Amino acid sequence: MGNIRPTYIKRVAVELVQKYPDEFRSDDYEHNKKMVDELTDVESIMMRNKIAGYIIRYLNRGN
Repeated sequence: MGNIRPTYIKRVAVELVQKYPDEFRSDDYEHNKKMVDELTDVESIMMRNKIAGYIIRYLNRGN
């Protein structure tokens, strides 16, 4: 069974991809982590990592 992510992680990730579509890559986790750190004010490292991971999943699904 896969991970079930909270709605706020999904919401922030989708908003970031819609606002900055050229800033994120579907295959580079480290780059996405850096971009989430620069574009948001998320203080928790764990939260930043979850958002960056969901962005990759979201982009790979073709949304």
